[in-house]
Amino acid sequence: MAMIQPYLFYRGRCAEAIEYYKKTLGAEVVMLMQFKDNPDKPPRDQVPASMDDRIMHAELKIGGASILLSDGMVSGPTDFNCMSLTMTVATEAEADRVFNALAKDGSVQMPIGPSFFARRFGGVADKFGVTWMVIVPKEG
Repeated sequence: MAMIQPYLFYRGRCAEAIEYYKKTLGAEVVMLMQFKDNPDKPPRDQVPASMDDRIMHAELKIGGASILLSDGMVSGPTDFNCMSLTMTVATEAEADRVFNALAKDGSVQMPIGPSFFARRFGGVADKFGVTWMVIVPKEG
């Protein structure tokens, strides 16, 4: 069975992002590997020593879903303007908690509240620019 999984590149801020998601969303680190831990070491002209402590690959579990993360091979500002992660939660209280935690250091794109398609829905960009849509689906 095919599976689609988000893979986000944080351009040198992956460790910070992991700690942030642990704190704000209760994320659990499933796997983490730095470039220096790569068992198939590429030549230094391809992966310089300055990359050693950056995160080559990580997986976080948030609720029942997982996302993959990396620093990637590029530095500079992060840019997640063309995608969004949706977090479905069971209660309005949990939606508000998650939304407010992400909005604290981010920016509200759509205030959280009731909508025609959900008991609660809101859009927020976190401090890394990742857009999250937080939703409590309508029952039935």
